[in-house]
Amino acid sequence: MPAAKKSSPHADKFALYEKLVATNPSVELKGAANGYTSLNGNMFTLLHSSGRLAIRLPEEAREKFLKQYKTTLFEVYGAVMKEYVAVPDELLKKTGELKKYFDLSYEYAKTLKHKPTSKKKR
Repeated sequence: MPAAKKSSPHADKFALYEKLVATNPSVELKGAANGYTSLNGNMFTLLHSSGRLAIRLPEEAREKFLKQYKTTLFEVYGAVMKEYVAVPDELLKKTGELKKYFDLSYEYAKTLKHKPTSKKKR
């Protein structure tokens, strides 16, 4: 697993994100500045360098999440990530409560079309 830089202002959030990802041994945490999880080339969670967490959810669960936690779709660099909800900071601290959404996101990622890697082989 990548480790947050000690000088990072969001090291505490990265640690909480690592704890969440560790609840599912099938998932590997990737990235450094922007930690993320992906399956078959489809990202399903993202801890942006701003310290904000986004989780990709299917439509019905997404709508419920938005209402229950009074949050919005995740927006980054002026663009709305349509399938991703912005996780409130208080919820990020509640690993047990957030785990069900993390697992739901992982299951949703399994249903998405496989994306080939864009990395070029040398």
